[in-house]
Amino acid sequence: MKIHIKYMVSFRCKLAVKEELVKLKLGFTSIELGEVTLKKNIHAEDRESLRKALLKKGLELMDDKKSMLIEKTKTVIIELIHYAEKYPKVNFSEYLSEQLDYNYTHLSNLFSEVTGTTIVNYIIINKIERVKELLLYDELTLTEISFLMEYSSVAHLSHQFKRVTGLTPTYFKQLKQFKKRIQLEEL
Repeated sequence: MKIHIKYMVSFRCKLAVKEELVKLKLGFTSIELGEVTLKKNIHAEDRESLRKALLKKGLELMDDKKSMLIEKTKTVIIELIHYAEKYPKVNFSEYLSEQLDYNYTHLSNLFSEVTGTTIVNYIIINKIERVKELLLYDELTLTEISFLMEYSSVAHLSHQFKRVTGLTPTYFKQLKQFKKRIQLEEL
C-alpha cells in the first residue's frame, strides 16, 4: 500500500517519517520523497495516529488525487534540481511528462490551479535556491555554476537571479548570509 506525504522534500523528512513508522510499528518496504510503500494496508486508527504524528513534524498525509499529483510534480523537480548529478538532455516539460506519465499541459494547468504559480516559476525558484547553495559553498565559479545548472549563459543566470532575489549573484556571494536561503519545505 502506498501513502503520499506532503512537504516531504528532504533526507531529514525521510528520517522523520521513518522514525514515526517505526514508533507506530507500521512495516514499510520503501521511503521515497513524498511517498511511502507500506507492507500492508493500515487501519483507520493507525492512519489517524500517523497523520497526527506527521503533523507534529510539519508533514501531512494526502488523500486528494490532485494534491498527490502536485506533490509528485514538486518532488520530481526538487530531486532533479537539488539531488541529480546531471540534468537530462530533454527539456523540463518532456522530463516531467515522462516521469509522471501525464500530458505536460494537464500537469501545468493543474499545478497553476492548485498552487497559484506556474511549473516554470517553481523550477526557476528551485534553480535559484540551488545556485545560492552553490555560491555559499564557494567551490565553483559563477561560470561553472551556470554550466552546471544548464543556463545558456552567465548573463542569463545573473538576470534570473537578480529578478528572483533582488541581488546580483556576486553581491549575494559577498553577503554570505545563510538566512537568505529558503528551506526546500517552504518552496
